[in-house]
Amino acid sequence: MNTKLLWLWLVVIAIGAFFAIERLVNGPAMPPPIDESSSKVATSSYAGATLDDIRVLTPQAGDTISSPLVVVGEARGPWYFEATFSAVLVDWDGLIIAEVPVMTAEDWMTTDFVPFRVEIPFDRPAYGDRGALILQKANASGLPEHDAAVEIPIFFEQL
Repeated sequence: MNTKLLWLWLVVIAIGAFFAIERLVNGPAMPPPIDESSSKVATSSYAGATLDDIRVLTPQAGDTISSPLVVVGEARGPWYFEATFSAVLVDWDGLIIAEVPVMTAEDWMTTDFVPFRVEIPFDRPAYGDRGALILQKANASGLPEHDAAVEIPIFFEQL
């Protein structure tokens, strides 16, 4: 009985010594450092769309905006239906602040890029300074496989 207990203690001590030596050699286990610069950079996200479908010149991701928001860019003809697609401005919680049609006076029945410009008047949200501008492709069919959007994170100007 005593030899079994002795062997058990020797195994426990050996395992403890192994981990102690390993920690001395390799140092304490630490999580990888967080890259602060990349966590604060806002980027646009594309759902069913690419830069080859729509290009937004203003606002850019991470811009601070005030009312009226001027949106300028170009989208390929298929983004439009009857020369129109939608722009939605939401707060940090997804609450719609403003929704307007984006129209072009150019010929939209093409596969080339067609310029657009729209002013979106809005009331600054009462809480938070983050939000997003969402540009939604016109989808006359209503079929989900034809849905596409670009979401641009923005900041609301402080009062």
